[in-house]
Amino acid sequence: MTVQPTQLVMLAVLVLATVVLGAVWRSRQGRVRATPARRDPVVDWAARGVRLGERATFVQLSAEVCAPCRATARVLKALAEREAGVEHHELDVDDHLDLVRELGVLTTPTVLVLDATGAQAARSSGGMSPAQARQALAAALPAPAAA
Repeated sequence: MTVQPTQLVMLAVLVLATVVLGAVWRSRQGRVRATPARRDPVVDWAARGVRLGERATFVQLSAEVCAPCRATARVLKALAEREAGVEHHELDVDDHLDLVRELGVLTTPTVLVLDATGAQAARSSGGMSPAQARQALAAALPAPAAA
């Protein structure tokens, strides 16, 4: 069987497209996005067993079989333990399907960063590094007063 030049070109285009899509997907993992308050659904966090932190709360929506979820949980738990007034709660998506639909969660882990009032200040999908977690926390905290 001989390989035609057009087949080689098509294969090269396919490989290049796959590499580009993979790079785009990877760059979006863990990216923190500010959440406009006007789109924030009203969620009764206390009814879901989520105690809000005095300063901020990480609500992580995870799946039992999700490896990045476990790594993200370790990162967020460590940050919450170091930062006063910050809480971390992990909710299983299988147990909270209505919340998943309401919030438009498409991938796990999805981390919601709530401010002290429970309003969603930021959101991240995919695995989260310590630097990304600190960035997400900064989005929920009020800006320091100018001196």
